[in-house]
This record gives sequence, C-alpha cells and structure tokens, in this order.
Amino acid sequence: MEKYVLSVLVENKSGVLSRVSGLFSRRGFNIDSLTVCETHNPGQSRMTIVVSGDEYVLEQIEKQLSKLIEIISINHCKKESTCQREMALIKVKAAGTQRAVIIETCEIYRAHIVDVSFDSVIIESTGSEEKIESLIKLLEPYGILELVKTGITAMERGEGVMK
Repeated sequence: MEKYVLSVLVENKSGVLSRVSGLFSRRGFNIDSLTVCETHNPGQSRMTIVVSGDEYVLEQIEKQLSKLIEIISINHCKKESTCQREMALIKVKAAGTQRAVIIETCEIYRAHIVDVSFDSVIIESTGSEEKIESLIKLLEPYGILELVKTGITAMERGEGVMK
C-alpha cells in the first residue's frame, strides 16, 4: 500500500471536519494522519490528510470529497513537487551521562531541547517522516517516555497557489 498526501482547502465553518472524517468512516477509508488549520484567509482552512491505499482508493477519496459543498479544492501532493514536513515532541529519560549523548544526537538532527527536568528532556524535531523516525530509533535505547507527532503538513513548491 502506498501513502498519499491530500491538501484540501475547505470553508472554515463548524462541522466541516466532522463531515470530512465521517465521509472517510462511512466509506471504510482510514486516515493515517490529519492536520487542520486556518489559512491566511480566515474564511478558509487547509486539511492535510494522509491515507494509505492504491490508485483506486485515492480516486474514490477525491471523488467523495469533491461532493461535499464546503470543499473548495483538493490537491494530491506528490513528494517531488511539494515540501512535506512533520513535527514531533519526544520525552526521553536523560539522567547523568546519557544527557550529553542525547544533546549531541539532537545537534546532529538539528532538533531542539525545549524542556528539561531532573530526569528527562523534551525534544522538538521538525523534518521529513524519515528524519523523525530515524531520530526516534536513535533515542529508543535511552527510554522514550512519551511521543507525539503532528502528522504531515505539505505545501506545493514554486509559485503555484492552491485555489
């Protein structure tokens, strides 16, 4: 199964997120990740939806979404023509000598320590899914206490504007 990233411009109204997620649920499609935020235009929000499936599933999802009145546009974000990023907060055990190694690892990945306590640190990392997963694998031996990821956000490269 392949992962597909859809950037969906919607009217910024209450209930739109519920209708979109309900559409996926009714059709038996799973959402791998979903991010939603108001755009520079307060009347619109952008949903970045990651789904797994084949070309047929992608086609069906796009057709079903386009039937919703609140949908303004749908863009299939291909990796080669979009900038895709994810953010993660990772709480790691960091006592004694481990702390220095964790700090060095963060520097290599251009991650930032955003909170420090006596026995742990919270690390913020932004980048591709692969970069985030690689950092997580390196931090696992120290003991990951908590992990939260935003899901993918994507934007088309160049001067193209989603309408």
